[in-house]
Amino acid sequence: MSQKYNKYDLSKAQFAGGFIDADKVEAHRIGGDIYNYAPEQKQNLADAAAEIQALLQQLEQSYPTSTTLEKQVVVTEALKCIENNPSLKARVIGALKVGGIEAIKELVDNPLINIFLAAVDGWQEAE
Repeated sequence: MSQKYNKYDLSKAQFAGGFIDADKVEAHRIGGDIYNYAPEQKQNLADAAAEIQALLQQLEQSYPTSTTLEKQVVVTEALKCIENNPSLKARVIGALKVGGIEAIKELVDNPLINIFLAAVDGWQEAE
């Protein structure tokens, strides 16, 4: 019986979902997503997410959020605040470019984040 040796140097590898060393693999997607951000990018992403979360929480204190329409009003007010603050808008767009929507979803603990992110999704292309 011959032993198969791995021809890959995996000493510093990161895996999401495992490593497959096979002659033939039939699958639509293998593995997962790995996000390696520079420390300053992580901090910018975390800062922008914290600002979004704080803004949404602040607005939830002033506006009801029982219905879908009320939730949209809160998100619209958040968008107005961000639009009127070019520095914050630039940080939000930068965070979207660096981490994407999924990273911000993970960092912001607020039920309105999906509505908010759907609204700002087009900002990346507009800038």
